[in-house]
Amino acid sequence: MGDELHSINPGDVEAIRTQLADEEHIRALSDLFKALCDPTRLRIVLALKDNELCVHDLAHLIDTSESNASHQLRLLRNQKLVKYRREGKQVFYSVDDDHISHFIDDIQQHLGED
Repeated sequence: MGDELHSINPGDVEAIRTQLADEEHIRALSDLFKALCDPTRLRIVLALKDNELCVHDLAHLIDTSESNASHQLRLLRNQKLVKYRREGKQVFYSVDDDHISHFIDDIQQHLGED
């Protein structure tokens, strides 16, 4: 057997290959999933899914320092998973949009399936 890979259904494989995302998109998706695979960041997203919280309250809620919460929020903002708004000197965080909320809901529903 040689080093060549042979497909049983080359037409199907090529059709699927054209539907797959390009490398840049795959890398962006991978980075998004990496951001969510950290337990602290996932707790933050879950806490913010239906709520808007300041860093102080969020840190207290997930039992971490404000410094760590801020660091994790910055990483989540970079992935467009959370957004913020200012009200005077206070900064409030929430999930970036409904896509994120629906994504989390869908995954939680999937986990609940037998």
